[in-house]
Amino acid sequence: MSANRLTIFDTTLRDGEQAPGFSMRIDEKLKLARQLAALGVDIIEAGFPIASEADAEAVRTISTQVPGPVIAGLARCSPGDIDRAGEALASAPRRRIHVFIATSDLHLERKLRMTREACLDAAVAAIHRARRYTDDVQFSAEDATRSDPDFLCRVIQEVISAGCTTVNLPDTVGYSTPDEIGEFFRAVLGRVPNAGHATFSAHCHDDLGLAVANTLAAVSGGARQVECTINGIGERAGNASLEEIVMATRVRSDLLPFTTAINPREIYPTSQMLTALTGESVQANKAIVGRNAFAHEAGIHQDGMLKDRRTYEIMRPEEVGVPQATLVLGRHSGRHAVQRRCEQLGLALERHEVETVYWAIMSIADREKVVSDRDLADVIGRIRGRRTAAGTPANATDFNGTPAEVGYGHGV
Repeated sequence: MSANRLTIFDTTLRDGEQAPGFSMRIDEKLKLARQLAALGVDIIEAGFPIASEADAEAVRTISTQVPGPVIAGLARCSPGDIDRAGEALASAPRRRIHVFIATSDLHLERKLRMTREACLDAAVAAIHRARRYTDDVQFSAEDATRSDPDFLCRVIQEVISAGCTTVNLPDTVGYSTPDEIGEFFRAVLGRVPNAGHATFSAHCHDDLGLAVANTLAAVSGGARQVECTINGIGERAGNASLEEIVMATRVRSDLLPFTTAINPREIYPTSQMLTALTGESVQANKAIVGRNAFAHEAGIHQDGMLKDRRTYEIMRPEEVGVPQATLVLGRHSGRHAVQRRCEQLGLALERHEVETVYWAIMSIADREKVVSDRDLADVIGRIRGRRTAAGTPANATDFNGTPAEVGYGHGV
């Protein structure tokens, strides 16, 4: 694999699914796992088998029925967890056991009631036990960014020596800033003597809204695996968003010269599937997949878009599987946008009609915020009706079958 190739570790079905409101049944997890494989993720973290029988069954089902990606199962550094994960993953052609333990003094003292030496012993023992089931073992140092650097580096060195192949250094509570986490990864990779024998991974949470920025900074600092979720779902404020990371590397390849195996045209369909399965919608202004991500209402923006899409779009909506960009008719719209939408509906305006239609639309927009295609058709019908004999149709176009587009980025 190229040194600039990023491994995409998708944890939508584990970290994402355990967030309030996002739980899925086994059949729903299987459906999404198949879509994640079509999307091109390298690793699907299918669940936390020890958490429940349903979680274990979901991992078993995905292991059996979803070929292609590596299937991973999460386990604490305890024998029961690891054995349960190993059993659930047994039928996966490519499988990974992902073990974790906290390494910060705060977590060790207040949560685990464990000494540093006990933590180190548990971590090494977990790697040895996990390797009974697979050669692909990942270790995560929970709360790594708030851990003592000397102790953290010691743990990393020991787990790599024990046979760990991937080391994940999570920003578990979204505490870091980009410059800080970039330097953090550079320092760890520089200090651990056997760091070259493992792939380093970033798992950043979004508590300060910095998850994607921190992930990209970690990549610049040497991480080559990124852990992320569709729509950025996850504990508390969520995880780093897969779609944002991937498209940042595609749009800004001059500054982020990294590649992935992701098929970007499957990004929007995957986002929509997750929304349908969970019933949890994406915020309107969410980057890449939000309903307004490719919607334009401001008149100046609409005018630029009509002349050259590149004026206000840094990526084409069809690149990520979005059907089309939308010119939203609202109180910020310009005359050109109104005229263009009329043309798309088969209602080309005469020059003398443009001004009248425009101000009628502005009046509706002041009351309703957005103007639907039905509103537009009614306005034109009324205006033209004033110049036709009573009872004569103002326009022959049938709008009964035209879906109302209310300015949402993708007609949703």
